[in-house]
Amino acid sequence: MDRCIVEKHLQQALEHVALGGQHIARQREIVAQLTNRGSDASDARRLLEVFEESQLLHVAHLDRLKAELISMR
Repeated sequence: MDRCIVEKHLQQALEHVALGGQHIARQREIVAQLTNRGSDASDARRLLEVFEESQLLHVAHLDRLKAELISMR
């Protein structure tokens, strides 16, 4: 892949990881709020798990792009 394209994808991956972190933090707050008021938080917990799994994929993709960029030097 062209270096310029890899750098563009790397920037997008960095943004996805940052945004994913924000989503996870907010969802943790939601779970805590629901739990604290005694509401059913099971759906919120499942969504949090989905966010966390997605974040692992985003981070793995970011790592692959970083490695690819390093190998182009």
